[in-house]
Amino acid sequence: MTVGTSSAPGARGVPRPSTARHDDLTGLGIDPDQLADGLVVADEHGHVICFNAAAERITAVRAADALGQRLEKALPLEDLEGRRWWQLTDPYGGLAIRVRQPERNLLLPGGHEVLVTARYVRSEPLGPVRRVVVSLRDTEARRRTERSHAELIATVAHELRSPLTSVKGFTATLLAKWERFTDDQKRLMLETVDADANRVTRLIAELLDISRIDSGRLELRRQPVDIGAAVGRHIQAYVAAGQPADRFMLRVEQPLPDLWADPDKVDQVLSNLLENAVRHGEGTVTIDVTASASPREGEETGTSVTVSDEGPGIPEESMNRVFTRFWRGSKRGGTGLGLYIVKGIVEAHGGTITVGRAPGGGAEFRFMLPVGTPAYLQ
Repeated sequence: MTVGTSSAPGARGVPRPSTARHDDLTGLGIDPDQLADGLVVADEHGHVICFNAAAERITAVRAADALGQRLEKALPLEDLEGRRWWQLTDPYGGLAIRVRQPERNLLLPGGHEVLVTARYVRSEPLGPVRRVVVSLRDTEARRRTERSHAELIATVAHELRSPLTSVKGFTATLLAKWERFTDDQKRLMLETVDADANRVTRLIAELLDISRIDSGRLELRRQPVDIGAAVGRHIQAYVAAGQPADRFMLRVEQPLPDLWADPDKVDQVLSNLLENAVRHGEGTVTIDVTASASPREGEETGTSVTVSDEGPGIPEESMNRVFTRFWRGSKRGGTGLGLYIVKGIVEAHGGTITVGRAPGGGAEFRFMLPVGTPAYLQ
């Protein structure tokens, strides 16, 4: 059996001899071009005998040009200090006990960074190297993850700094000058400390939710949920806080299917969507609760909740970023994590959530949940 890519059999007239088990991918029914990682294999003479499609994509080198070339010429890698990697590692002439090179960041011509691992295949222990098998991975996906984590840390640090500074300042002032303040002044400062402590608690809860969503460990405690009543409670809270009652319109279609969901998580979704409509939208906030087709295969019915406003809405070019981390729209404020968490909670229930333009021109968020009836009640 031999290995290579379909685009370069016989390139430069270099024969491809039968190889050891590491190279015999075709015997296992594996086409090197089907591998997600770049694969480059050199024979005992250091000539490239395999250069798969992923390696072409990562290096921007055609397999036809790489096959038959010396490994160091087909894959001219340098370390981050500009030293030629193949001269440093000397795979064919180095220590005979070596079997691999651990993953490391190296540079291709032009400064493109890749993750590289290498395996030295010997026909017998301490024998000469028969094959050098190199695996390549693009670093862009990892860099995006690292950037996302860095942004999360920076956002959290910024959001924590303000309330903690306030808490520290007021408590230090009260401890140092307690007798100088009137009861009303003390109450005002303690209420501010309490509000800032709540803000820190909410931020920590958001971080825990993100961690559970990203790791797939978001736990749901399903029980019957009257979602129309849940929306009504949120509206009453806004009215009690000073919002005019006529700013909200709740329409509940009857009958609704019995919904089994985590009531705390559903409240979190409703809270985020209504806060988004009240804070960033304008005019009447309309909430429609209706029966709908279930978003989950095998179920006929589900529950749909639509929250819309009459504000400027969300620009078309931003629609696909609304549920990503740190999206804040045109107005600053907040962590930008709320809608990301909303999407994670809805999807953990097996539901779907979409964003669009409301009939009145504002933003319209619609989420659908499967009824989630436990098996013992079906």
